[in-house]
Amino acid sequence: MTATATIIDRPPLSLATKLLYGVGSVASAVKLRSLSTFLMIFYNQVVGLPPAMVSLVLMCALIFDAIVDPLIGQISDNFKSKLGRRHPFMYAAAVPFSLAFFLLWNPPVGWSDEALVGYLLACLLTLRFFDTFFELPHSALAPELAKDYNERTSLISIRMLFAVIGGLGMTVMAYQVFLKENPDGSGGVLARDGYFAYSLTAAILVFTAILVSTRGTQNQIPYLRKAPTRKITLPAMAREVAHTLNNRAFVVATLTGMCIAIAAGSRNGLEIYFGLYFWELKQSQLALLSMITVAGAATGVLLAPLVAKRLGKKYGAITLFASALLVGISPVIARLMGVMPPNGTDLLFGLLVVETVINTALAAGTGVILVSLVADVIEDAEVKTGRRSEGLLLSADNLFKKIVSGVGVFIAGSILAFINFPENAKRGAVDPEVIHNLGMIYIPTVGLLYGLGICCLFAFNIDRAKHEDNLRRLRETAEQAGVVEEAASSTSIAGGVAPLGSKA
Repeated sequence: MTATATIIDRPPLSLATKLLYGVGSVASAVKLRSLSTFLMIFYNQVVGLPPAMVSLVLMCALIFDAIVDPLIGQISDNFKSKLGRRHPFMYAAAVPFSLAFFLLWNPPVGWSDEALVGYLLACLLTLRFFDTFFELPHSALAPELAKDYNERTSLISIRMLFAVIGGLGMTVMAYQVFLKENPDGSGGVLARDGYFAYSLTAAILVFTAILVSTRGTQNQIPYLRKAPTRKITLPAMAREVAHTLNNRAFVVATLTGMCIAIAAGSRNGLEIYFGLYFWELKQSQLALLSMITVAGAATGVLLAPLVAKRLGKKYGAITLFASALLVGISPVIARLMGVMPPNGTDLLFGLLVVETVINTALAAGTGVILVSLVADVIEDAEVKTGRRSEGLLLSADNLFKKIVSGVGVFIAGSILAFINFPENAKRGAVDPEVIHNLGMIYIPTVGLLYGLGICCLFAFNIDRAKHEDNLRRLRETAEQAGVVEEAASSTSIAGGVAPLGSKA
C-alpha cells in the first residue's frame, strides 16, 4: 500500500494550531538572522580572523549540508514511529541546536587562528545539522496541514510572521540591549562581552520555540500521512530522488531560490558594513531600522495572501520581487550619483527609514509567496511519482539555497578583501575610495542576481487551476485505493484466507 491511501479527513485547522505551528519558525529565523548579521563582523572584527577565512569556513559547512540535507529529507519521508514521520526529528533537535548556537558565539580566548577556524567549523557543522533536523520536518508539515491553494499561503504567512518577529526582534534586542553602544563609543557590536548574554538568551528562545511548536502540533499526527510500508535499497532511493526532483516547477522554483539566496547572502553579509561605514549610522539608528524592518516585514507577510489571491502566486511574486529590487538599490545608487543627503543628517536617516519599510514589506511578501509556490510542487510531484515526498523536495530546495547562500557570504567576504577593507575599522575613518568601491561593486552584484531570479519565475507552470486538478486526481487515486483495499479485505474474510504474511 502507498502512503496515498492512508489519508484521514481532519477537522479545519484551529487558529491555535496555526499559531503554535508558526512559533517554530522563530528557531531557524534567530539562527539565520544572527549568522547573516553578526557572524562575519564578530569573527572578523572582534575575534580577529581574516574575512576570507571566515567565508571559507562557511563554504565548508555548506558542503556538509549538501550531503546531510537530502538524506534527512528522504529518511523523514519514510520514517515510522508512534509520533509519525516528522515529530521525532523535531524533538531531537532542541538541545543540540540551542547548545551549538550558544557555543558559536563564545569561542575560547587566546587560541591561534587555525584552532579558532576548527572551533568555528565544528560549531557551524553541529548547528546546521540540527537546524536541518528541526527546520526540514517542520517545513514539511505545512503542505499537509493546509492543502487549499489560498489557505496554504495564509498558513505560510503566519509561519513567516513569527520568523520576522523572532529573527528581527532578536536583532533589535542585540542592538538595544546586549550589544548596545555606550555614549562614549565603547561597547556595541565590536565589543566581545555582550555576545555572551546575547547568545544565551537566543539559545533559550530557540529551545523554547522548538519544544512549543513540536508539542503544539503533536495532536495533528493522526491526520498526517503515514510512511509507506516497504523496503528500499540505496540504489532504489537514489532513483526515487532523481525521479521526484525531475519536475519543471521544482527546477524553476529552485533556480529562483538559488539566485535569491546568493544575492541575499551577499547583501546580508555586507549589511552591517553599509550601516556602520557607508551610511555611518549610530547603533541606536541601526536598532531603530531593525525595529522598522519588523513592522515592514510583518506588513508584507500579512499582505502576501491578498496579493497572491488577486494576481496569482507567480505574477504576485514577480511584481513584489521586481519592486523590492528597485527600491532596495535606490539609496546606494543615489549616493554614488551624489544626490543623497550627507551622512549624519536627519534627512538621510528619514530616507533610509522609508526605504527600509517599503523594501522589507515587498521582500517579505515575495518570500511568503515563493515558499507557497514550492509547497504547491509537492502535490504535482505526487501525481507524477505516486509518492508523497515533502521532506525530499523541501530538503533539496533548502539545500540548494544553503549552498548558494554560502556562495553569497563568500562573495561578501571576497568583496571586502578585494577593496582592502581595513580591520578594526572605525566609523567615519575609512578611506572614502574604499567606501565608494563598496557601493560600485554591490549594485551590479545584487542587481544581476535578483534579476536572474525574477526571470526564472516566468517559467513556473503551476497555477490555481493546475493545483486544484492535482488535488482532484490525488483524491480519486486515494478513493480507488480504498475501494480496492476494502474489496480485498472482504474477499479474504469470505474465503477464510489469512492476510499475506500472517500466521494461520
